This record gives sequence, C-alpha cells and structure tokens, in this order.
Amino acid sequence: MTELVEFARMNGLGNKILVVDMRGRTDKVTPQAAIALNADPATQFDQIMAIHDPKAQGTDAWIDILNSDGTMAQACGNGTRCVVQALSAETGRKTFTFQTVAGILNAVEHEDGTISVDMGKPVFEWDRIPLAEEFFDTSRIELQIGPIDAPILHSPSAMSMGNPHAIFWVDRDPMSFDLERFGPLLENHPMFPEKANITLAQVTSKSSLRTRTWERGAGLTLACGSAACAAAVSAARTGRTGRTVTIDVASSPIRQPLIIEWRADDHVVMTGPAEWEWSGKVDPQNGNFSRDDEPEANAIQRGEPEARVN
Repeated sequence: MTELVEFARMNGLGNKILVVDMRGRTDKVTPQAAIALNADPATQFDQIMAIHDPKAQGTDAWIDILNSDGTMAQACGNGTRCVVQALSAETGRKTFTFQTVAGILNAVEHEDGTISVDMGKPVFEWDRIPLAEEFFDTSRIELQIGPIDAPILHSPSAMSMGNPHAIFWVDRDPMSFDLERFGPLLENHPMFPEKANITLAQVTSKSSLRTRTWERGAGLTLACGSAACAAAVSAARTGRTGRTVTIDVASSPIRQPLIIEWRADDHVVMTGPAEWEWSGKVDPQNGNFSRDDEPEANAIQRGEPEARVN
C-alpha cells in the first residue's frame, strides 16, 4: 500500500485548493487521484498544489499543479498563496522561491496575513500564448460568440501568464452572463490549441475591475489568480486602467479584493489572502483520504482501509 502523505484543504479567495506534501518522495499525485478527490464533495477542488523537493539551487520547492480533471496546469496564483501560508506556518519563514513548469515564482507573506506572489512577465506573442492564428496585436483578437451582427461576447484580449487567457470586456456585471454555457465552448475553441482560461471583465474605475472566470481544466471557479493578473495587465495594456488595480472577483464569497501591480520591470505581482480549512492524509495514487479531525468510524464508512486511519 502506498505510504500516505499530509495534505490540507485551503482556499485563495474562494478558489478551492488542495496542498499536498510530496517532499521526500519520487512519485507524483496521479491524474486518477485528482479525479477521485474532485469527485468527493469534501475534497472537490480547483487545483492541487503538490509540493516536491527543489530541483534547482536557490529554490525552496518544485510545485506540480493539477486541475480537477487530472490535467496539469502551468500556473495558479491563488494556489501559490496557499502554499506560502502552509509553509510559513510550518517553518516561520516569510519569503519563498518556487519553481513550476511556468518558471520561478517569488512570494512573501506580509504582517497582515496577505501574501504577494511575483507571477513573472506576461506573454503577448500569438505563437507563445499560443493561438491557432497569427495576430500582430493580441490586445484585441477576432473571436466572438453569439449572432454575428449582435455578438454576446467579442474581441477578447489574449495573453499568457504561464497559461493561456482570453479576457472579454463587458459593460455590465459579469455575473449577469451565462458563463456556465459559454465557458466550455470558448475554453475549447479551435483558436486555443492548448485551451484557455476565459474571463469576463468589467471596468468599474480607472483603478478597479470586476471579473468572473471559467478556468481551463476546472470549469466555473470562484476565483482564479492568474486570470486576475491577465485581466489587470490587459486592462492597462488597452488603456482601460492604470498599471495597479484592485480586482473584485464577482464569484468569490470572500469580499476581499486582489491587488495586481504590473511593475515597470514587466513583472506582475498579485497580493491577496489565503485561508486554511482542514488537514488530513491522502494516498497520492488513488485519492483515498482521511481528515485529521474525523472520527475513525466515518473514514471506514467511506470504504477506506482501516490501517490508514490514525
């Protein structure tokens, strides 16, 4: 039987995150385990952040990121904040450097409990986002949904924050759109060979946006950090806002904004909260789990091996 590992259920502005401690091991959280965990209401998630031993000198950990459908993701800002909070509580440290497939992420926990993550530099070149067609200017690409003479959504800004994003600008509350219906169509549109995160963004002032996101590989989500960064950068890039904005994530139950700064050095820094919910142990191969605060009988009723229950 696979040795169990520690994990925590957390959230970043409502974005449901599982932080799994894979340090000291050579195996990985399997897609099958991710799908099984997402199928259980107690562990349903948007992303798994699997913490592995560092691969590069000067970094604190390598992080694998899994979507709820078992596919791999390149970036997750809300999940990174959760990892920082978990490791800060364990070590007492406040600054960390992580490596992901999207590159190096630097992060710091502030005295007020908020966490800033340097999400790196945005990518605008069409073939690096990537898009299926060449666009000289990706701040406005030709794509629409709905009647050709009265589209419901059209002309998104496209870019990458380590993962592909399309930002559709809307003139009313993003919650008033049927994103649950449009999201899958746009995520899987032929324009996006690696699929895309789809965000509706409403400009509410020269320094604020209201957003809602359909997340690639996860679906309708309460929050998405990389999408907030993409919306903020795209708003500044198109002259809708300045380079520092607050993001009101419309679908989040936590009414605390994200602060996104697109710095002069081209790096995008996201600041926001993270919240611990509960912890437990999980089998990274099949997704069987138990909660640390759960009576033994309840865990056995779920059909999990009795030897796994502490």
